[in-house]
Amino acid sequence: MGRIGPGPEHAMIETYRNRADAAGRAIALGPLVIDEIDERKAKTQAAQADALRARVAKGGVTVVLDERGRPLSSPDFANLLADWRDQGRAEAAFLIGGADGHAPDLRREADLLLGFGPMVWPHMLARVMLTEQIWRAISILTNSPYHRD
Repeated sequence: MGRIGPGPEHAMIETYRNRADAAGRAIALGPLVIDEIDERKAKTQAAQADALRARVAKGGVTVVLDERGRPLSSPDFANLLADWRDQGRAEAAFLIGGADGHAPDLRREADLLLGFGPMVWPHMLARVMLTEQIWRAISILTNSPYHRD
């Protein structure tokens, strides 16, 4: 939910997205598509949940980012992405909620509730962190020196 205009967050997201796309091709991960939904068009949690559900491909994995979600190490996240790919899942959709978070029914329906710790992050920073972690996961799977244990 939400839109990111030009600025440092957008630049960081594009940097990590471009890296992920370039390296991910070799291991059948990607492309990384960012789909923004204007919160003015979906004002309630229920409307936002419907708008987000509509963006998930049939057969895709639904990952809801939530402060109560499961924290994963970067290697565990990489392995999860590889497992979904190997299972033939169409795509993984990472859903970032609006200002009031996700509707309870969307949280219950998710294949995974993913957390970046118990703190609440603004959607702009959550996008940066998620995009970086996707790039990091791909670098782990391709044995790139980017990730160091």
